[in-house]
Order: sequence, then C-alpha cells, then structure tokens
Amino acid sequence: MSSASPLRARLDGAQPYALGLFRFVIGLLFACHGAASLFGVLGGAMGGGTVPTGTWPGWYAAVIQLVGGALVAVGLGTRTAALISSGSMAYAYFVVHQSAGLFPIQNDGEPSAMYAWAFLLLIFTGPGAWALDGLFGGRGRTAAPAAAPAEQPSTV
Repeated sequence: MSSASPLRARLDGAQPYALGLFRFVIGLLFACHGAASLFGVLGGAMGGGTVPTGTWPGWYAAVIQLVGGALVAVGLGTRTAALISSGSMAYAYFVVHQSAGLFPIQNDGEPSAMYAWAFLLLIFTGPGAWALDGLFGGRGRTAAPAAAPAEQPSTV
C-alpha cells in the first residue's frame, strides 16, 4: 500500500494540468461546433451550410458555442462562460432532444448532455493550469510554494 501514496501524490500534483488540458479540449471542440454552424466550416450546420442569422434557438446556440467555447479554451472568464455554455446545452437537451426519447442515445442528445455535464464540472473546479484567468485576477494561477523558514540558532 505504500506504493499508492507516491502515485497519489504525483496524480494530485498533475491535477491542475490535467484540468487545464480538459478545459482546453472541451472549449476547442465546443467552439468548433459554433464555427461550423455560423460559418459553414468543418462540415457546417447539420452536415452543410450555416444557421440563418437570428433564428431561434440555432443561431443563438451557435454564438454561445463559438464565444463560450473560445473563452473556456483560453481560460478567460471560465466559470461564467462554462455556466452559460452548460445552460445552453441543458436547454438543447431538454427542449430539442428530450421529446424524441428518454435517453440521450435514443434522442441524439448525447453531445448536448456531455457538454452540459463537462461545463458544469468546470463551473465547480475552475480553469486549472494555463488559464488567462490567472493573469487578470490571481485565480487559476498556481502559487509557488513558500520557502521553508530558516532555523533559528538555539540560545540554550
């Protein structure tokens, strides 16, 4: 059991970096969905084309995906962007997909459900390492460990 302790310490030490990588990948993938829907790149909306400007809810969802995903990817306003993104995906799941079946596998709502939960996680964990949030408020930045105090010579 003693080998578990060093492993746990290494994993705990890597946690901010794993979280930062998770945040970046989730944000990038989410932004790609928005770019595809708004600009017709990467396959476009639903396999081709773009979502007409101003249409509800598709165009607004695409804007949230692009902007929210980009902010989460770079770690700027991470918790707020994740809150809005998670809410939009929960809305997409319950309003758009839920009527087609109870489970995400039945109603094609898996991406919406997964993004909603991934962004919810980021709301509570914060951005992790390598986030721009750390540059503008100290949050998200890992502090350097304090130096050990020097031993005082004994006077006894």
